[in-house]
Amino acid sequence: MKILAVSDEENPAFWENHVPGRLKEYDLMLSCGDLKAEYLSFMVTMGRGPLLYVHGNHDESYPERPPEGCDCVDDHFVIVNGLRILGLGGCMRYREGRFQYTEAQMRRRIARLTPHLRRNKGVDIVITHAPPRGLGDLDDPVHRGFECLRTLIDRWHPAYLIHGHVHLRYEHRMPREQEYGGTRIINASESFTLEIPDRPMKDPRDKGRLIWKTRRKEPDGWPTPTGLF
Repeated sequence: MKILAVSDEENPAFWENHVPGRLKEYDLMLSCGDLKAEYLSFMVTMGRGPLLYVHGNHDESYPERPPEGCDCVDDHFVIVNGLRILGLGGCMRYREGRFQYTEAQMRRRIARLTPHLRRNKGVDIVITHAPPRGLGDLDDPVHRGFECLRTLIDRWHPAYLIHGHVHLRYEHRMPREQEYGGTRIINASESFTLEIPDRPMKDPRDKGRLIWKTRRKEPDGWPTPTGLF
């Protein structure tokens, strides 16, 4: 499966300077947040695969004007082509606003998803906006990562954690990729392409099937997806 991950800054090659067919090579697109809704809508229209997204701290308009044709996987566990994917958007709270969380709030979000991780024997890809603490974050209050994301990696050992929030231009020594406990951590700032094998599917309905959705009322009013395709 060929995957395009994007975050934080629009890539002109996929929008302003788009060449027809350029996005059709991707089987799946993942947004880690802080991108214009129109940009994601354009990408999913011009591509052939689904586009899944989590919220960034600057995506406060998404609940009223979400990206059209895309699927929000914030606080959701989905399976696409046999790949188990978990979405956890938002960043560390530094002011009042949507999609900002304290460490305790993020920990509770992960706890609510734990039964689904257990039932499906783990996760392959975790999509976040903020990075784990000490693994691609910065020390300032805005760009500090979450300790509980490190705990998530320690317990469930996902193959990939893909995040945004920390632009690579913020720090000239900022790594695009690093490894922690067997998990490949990728900063998707602007765009990043990776290819990974599909996982065997026990149930053919797992191809693009949303296997869980939030049942509680969403506090910020963002849409709850009902299916991927």
